[in-house]
Amino acid sequence: MQKKLLLFVLITFCVCADLFAQDFTFSQFYEQPLLRNPALAGLFTGDLRVSMAYRDQWGSVTVPFRTTSLSIEHKIPIGDSHDVVTIGSQMSMDAAGDIRLKRTQFLPAVNFHKSLNEERDTYLSLAFMGGPVSSQFDASQLKLGDQFVGGSYDPGNSTSQPITNSSYSYWDLSTGLCFSTVFENNTKFYIAAGLAHFTKPTIRSLTTTTAEFLAPKLSLNVGANAPIGDKGHFISFVDYYSQNGNHQLLGGMLFGLDVSEYDPEEGSAAFYLGTFMRWNDAVIPVVKLDFNHMSLGVSYDVNISKLRTVSNWRGGLELTLAYKGFLKIRNSTLDRIRCVRF
Repeated sequence: MQKKLLLFVLITFCVCADLFAQDFTFSQFYEQPLLRNPALAGLFTGDLRVSMAYRDQWGSVTVPFRTTSLSIEHKIPIGDSHDVVTIGSQMSMDAAGDIRLKRTQFLPAVNFHKSLNEERDTYLSLAFMGGPVSSQFDASQLKLGDQFVGGSYDPGNSTSQPITNSSYSYWDLSTGLCFSTVFENNTKFYIAAGLAHFTKPTIRSLTTTTAEFLAPKLSLNVGANAPIGDKGHFISFVDYYSQNGNHQLLGGMLFGLDVSEYDPEEGSAAFYLGTFMRWNDAVIPVVKLDFNHMSLGVSYDVNISKLRTVSNWRGGLELTLAYKGFLKIRNSTLDRIRCVRF
């Protein structure tokens, strides 16, 4: 019974954290760049990138938490200069646990890439992203502490805990700055900083009529893509987040092997294998396959947090699917010798 009560407390804590607008987190976070930092929009080779992610976690513990995300980015060269603008949008939706918590967001974004060097692809990018966010849950499915008698839940026991709101919505705004460059050995590198929720959007408390504020979140992002020999290369990503006294660090690397020659029109084929870690939470093996202009990734969280006792080390499965390529239009980056890429 104590184990079940511990499980209830842990899951309730996770759900309540999400109720108060915890941000989406993906293990293959590099496939959803706008969620990391809007200044990372457009850091790819091509005109268009469409990336989807699906995450199913905690199925070994409770009703699974499922998150779906879609991002779209389109790069547009500016005149005869090397400057570029990326317009895009981040759309996400999740459904969490027994109380059927749902949250949706639609966040258009714009990123301006200013060329800093006439000889190499070096850019300083400034971005803004913002839009509506809404969330709701089924309050009738809540099981609160004073409804447990003798360690057992009785739905007939009324609760003294008032639930004043079962939904809320707000407008969100984020910004970011990114420096990216390509070195002589064709190693690509970027470092970025972002600030999410910097307008401190107002949300409503679930138990009172008092307004709550979503604290700003600082992000630091680093990425590197380096060749190894004629066919190999490694890609590494690291993200650090700080929000309202809480911190998160995640990162890792992929080793890739090209199995075909790259062609801008036809794309390429490559196989990747790697590992990432979310500090004090999960170890994440990843397999990724690029073919033509498509990319498919699969990862699984091996839970190493305090919840591993009840999760049996099982976290969540995640799938990603992405398309990136050039468009057969007049103003394409394919016609430019220099452009933002990674």
